[in-house]
Amino acid sequence: MITEERLREIYGDVNPRAAAKVIHSLDHHCRAFIANSTFLALATSNGEGLDVSPKGDPAGFVFIEDDNHLLIPDRPGNNRLDGMLNILKNPGVALLFMIPSVNETLRINGTATIHDDPALCDPCAIKDRRPKTVLRISIDEIFSHCGKAPLRAGLWKTDTWPQARPVATLNELIRDHAEVHVDSIEQSAVDEAYQKTLY
Repeated sequence: MITEERLREIYGDVNPRAAAKVIHSLDHHCRAFIANSTFLALATSNGEGLDVSPKGDPAGFVFIEDDNHLLIPDRPGNNRLDGMLNILKNPGVALLFMIPSVNETLRINGTATIHDDPALCDPCAIKDRRPKTVLRISIDEIFSHCGKAPLRAGLWKTDTWPQARPVATLNELIRDHAEVHVDSIEQSAVDEAYQKTLY
């Protein structure tokens, strides 16, 4: 098992600029990033296991309550509630915000609470459907993350994207992983279901 001392021998000291970039409340740069973000990954833990959930909506879907709090609506899903059940046991969360075409990301660590108060849920409605709950994030630390990983991945370079879908459809995965019957394994059936259940 490698130690922290050994890691520092391998990698050296943290870059002073990287060490100093952590802030503890939202400034105008953070607000602009969140306002333009259409996708984030939410990491949670119950103290024993981990979970990462994707969250996405039109730009501005994460509401900035004030310099230290965010509201994230919960949209219809599969009702496993993995992340929310984790939060009930351990409220610590991590967020990674992304903007299409922007290689840099914004990272926020904090604590979360779950609310079904109409005063918080109603402003998050889309197509006249309000979320059943919202997460209220109390911010502990914020920092930007360089764009090396998306650049290496060619994430926003369309000429590096696969010409055809390289993996099975969701229904194929469900059929094979859960060993249950599905009416169709065609991607068109999955896409049709998505359109009916987005909100």
